Amino acid sequence: MTRTYDVVGLGNAIVDVVASVDDRFLLDHHIAKGAMTLIDEFRARELLEHLPGGIEVAGGSAANTMAGLASLGGKPFYIGKVHDDRLGALFGESLRSLGVAFATPPATEGSPTASCLVAVTADGQRSMSTYLGACRELTPHDVDPAEIAKAKALYIEGYLWDAEDAKIASRKALTAARAAGTLTSFTLSDSFCVGRFRDDFLELMKTDLDLVFANEAEAKALFEEEDWDAVLERAKAWGGLMAITRSEKGCVVVRGPEVQGVPTTPAARLIDTTGAGDQFAAGFLYGLTHGKSLADCGRLGNLAAGEAIGHYGARPEVSLQKLAAEAGLI
Repeated sequence: MTRTYDVVGLGNAIVDVVASVDDRFLLDHHIAKGAMTLIDEFRARELLEHLPGGIEVAGGSAANTMAGLASLGGKPFYIGKVHDDRLGALFGESLRSLGVAFATPPATEGSPTASCLVAVTADGQRSMSTYLGACRELTPHDVDPAEIAKAKALYIEGYLWDAEDAKIASRKALTAARAAGTLTSFTLSDSFCVGRFRDDFLELMKTDLDLVFANEAEAKALFEEEDWDAVLERAKAWGGLMAITRSEKGCVVVRGPEVQGVPTTPAARLIDTTGAGDQFAAGFLYGLTHGKSLADCGRLGNLAAGEAIGHYGARPEVSLQKLAAEAGLI
């Protein structure tokens, strides 16, 4: 079968609006400094009106991963729900401009497009106000099995389990992937997400998943183990492929009894860790869908994550393809 895409990703479609502000702005608008706060539609509209000169870009975990894959020269396709409004149109235009295929029909009823309003102060603190909106309204009708069959790999973010229809849509995509022989991959998203859906995620690993992405904290939460060696034993016992990031220690790739530690080159500067996990997944998936060894998949993941932490924002600022070529990885 001819595969049109390297990876098709499912996730929460969110527009990031990033703006530089001072501490007075945070106080005047009652924004908790350095925190992520969920907000309602009224509050989102109010902040959008007052946030000065914001940069608007398509965001959300899986969308960030697809953007990283495109930066590496890959061919990604993204499925996520937006509304038929200004931010919804911007989301699609932003993704397509990066080389990410996106064709999910926008909603004409219901909530506006999701947004994450990021207020950045001079000390580098990012204060986020997130309105989930239409991204929680992804339905099984938005998943076309024929599109899933065109991809070498499927990638799903764990955050989708917070909405019942989105969870059903994800299961539909997994069923389509299995039928087409498409590799199935999943990111645990964060430790709190694991805490909410641990049993579901473990069941998915038994029945539906070939590859799981996690950071060390998420892996410990998943297996309910505090000892790192115990986590490795549980990952080996699962028998699938697991890529676990360990911050400055690099990553560990586990496939059955095989364990490979892949150290990372220290970053020249650490500015913002937002999106590092998303970009690690981009690099790893690029490698996996282009026939690289597991060690080189880990190196590509580390390289993409290293670029992400050197600047504000979750998307690559320079060509990952160029960086990977310079490192002799592609």
